Amino acid sequence: MDLSRWKHGHTFGQDEKKPGEARTLIVIAITVVMMVIEITAGIGFGSMALLADGMHMGSHAVALGITAFAYVYARRHANDPAFSFGTGKVNALGGFCGAVVLALFALLMAWESVERLLSPTAIAFNQAILVAVVGLVVNGISVFVLGDNHDHHHHHHHDHGEEEHDHDHGHENHHAHDHDHDHGHRHGHGHAHHDHNLRSAYLHVLADALTSVTAIVALLAAKFFGWIWMDPVMGIAGSVLVAHWSIGLLKQTGGVLLDRQASERETSEVRAALEGDGHTQVTDLHVWSIAPNAVSVVVAVASPTPESPDGYRARLDAARFPHVTIEVNTAEE
Repeated sequence: MDLSRWKHGHTFGQDEKKPGEARTLIVIAITVVMMVIEITAGIGFGSMALLADGMHMGSHAVALGITAFAYVYARRHANDPAFSFGTGKVNALGGFCGAVVLALFALLMAWESVERLLSPTAIAFNQAILVAVVGLVVNGISVFVLGDNHDHHHHHHHDHGEEEHDHDHGHENHHAHDHDHDHGHRHGHGHAHHDHNLRSAYLHVLADALTSVTAIVALLAAKFFGWIWMDPVMGIAGSVLVAHWSIGLLKQTGGVLLDRQASERETSEVRAALEGDGHTQVTDLHVWSIAPNAVSVVVAVASPTPESPDGYRARLDAARFPHVTIEVNTAEE
């Protein structure tokens, strides 16, 4: 008996090295080199500004290390049967952890800014401006290397409430678990299944670049106009924006980790495709992300003249829904 047609893997392309992994490692290398240079110069020249920024670069390298670890872990364990749907959600987990670190970074920025606003300290303007400019250049290079532009092309929110399901499977059931075999090369097609891990790394370097820009503006204003208060005020403004980014990423990755139902548009497409014959009714439907660019569908249908599972599956786009499980029930007239 040939069962090869119904046997399949669940790697969904996670066994392949992602472009984001190499880019993240490059940015980590740049960050670590800059960290060593700034700490060495800070100690050698007695500059607290350089030393502090070097330590900040170190924390930044740790945050990016989470991203790199998630890529490597997902790839090495992609074929581990202990993961029911593969390691696709490690990507979202890495993004979630990065978002938490980003939120903590925003809180630290706000705390230090308020502290300096209440208790202004003397600023070595020339040194501080130099550090901010160097930081901006390094972070600008990192932003360019990570290049998150492709991510926005597939951005789509999942704002949907819970659906109520009545599970009555007392009829004659025919379960099918036949899936498309080519899981490794799926693309977005307008869904929110982008690389959350890369998004997290990108937001970290973008937050650092923003910090450098606001610092330069504030320091120049303080040096030439005496507006010492500009430094902490710009810090608070930057922390609010970074917090906004982190909350957005937490919502996106949290939804993936909690198996949030896909968008109303996606679920409606699946329902319409299966009910298109006029006599089939979808009685239970679950559509959710299991990996970047991989959407799973579990659906139960009922009809007085049901087709085979293959017939119903043929109505769905295999490239968009690579993992489909269909339960077919015979309903009484």
